[in-house]
Amino acid sequence: MARSIDIQSVVYTNAAKDLLRAAEAVGNAVRVARRDGLLDKWTFRLGDGSPEAMLNDDELETIESLVVAEGGAFFSDVFGANLGSAAGHNRLAAQGENEQLVILNPDALMEPRLLSEMIGTLASDIGFIEARQIPIEHPKEYDAVTGDTDWGSTACAMIPRSLFDQLSGFDAETFFLYCDDVDFSWRVRLAGKRVVYQPSARLFHDKRLTKEGDWPSSNAERYYSAEAALMLAYKYSREDVLRKNSRIFRNSGDPNLLKALREFESRRSAGTLPEQIDRDRRVAKFVSGNYAAHRY
Repeated sequence: MARSIDIQSVVYTNAAKDLLRAAEAVGNAVRVARRDGLLDKWTFRLGDGSPEAMLNDDELETIESLVVAEGGAFFSDVFGANLGSAAGHNRLAAQGENEQLVILNPDALMEPRLLSEMIGTLASDIGFIEARQIPIEHPKEYDAVTGDTDWGSTACAMIPRSLFDQLSGFDAETFFLYCDDVDFSWRVRLAGKRVVYQPSARLFHDKRLTKEGDWPSSNAERYYSAEAALMLAYKYSREDVLRKNSRIFRNSGDPNLLKALREFESRRSAGTLPEQIDRDRRVAKFVSGNYAAHRY
């Protein structure tokens, strides 16, 4: 049975040429899925939280032409503010109605068979399908037979809209930039659905390592990832992890970690932290600073 899909990306200062290239890759994947009889109605949405809109009228028309040529509809929403990933995707998702929602990073390129592979994975007990990122595959463990994994990345993910709405989307009040996908995955599993990794659905995600083999990161990335780590430990009732991370941050001397700790403590004093869940530790894992066991 052919499916209907909303594909959406949240943009923040991404170069226009990269967004055009990503849109072309989306068009290629849609063409293959339609040829395979797996996709019918679809839309592509861009939400731009950049200080100034990243696409001019001609560039928007180019993307719209690519989408329309493949039988889809294109929508652009200039937020006028940096809403963050979670809130930006919630805003875009509220504008759609198709049965499957595809969350896509704007710096990622779909391989032509990606949508066909994801649609072919759909099942009534699956609530989240994650694509494989190349050239650097995410190291978290997954079952090689079933694809089951502890959480899924929204670099590219397919989620049933009914479940997304049931869970009220991403927790944008708690997570601005990082761990919104970890939290959502865990809530999917608490709702009784599976999170599945599909390595045959390939996605080129332009991430590169430093010469030392580390992930390059900006101050903003270090701050928001640290903030998210504290929030996630608190929300999932892991006071032991929270105490450990707080101690590490406090003794680090790193201004980004110290700022994140101050923000967390301020929110705790103000009573604005999220409701704590998963007290019996059904789904949440905290393993050596990660949120799942890693293969390497």
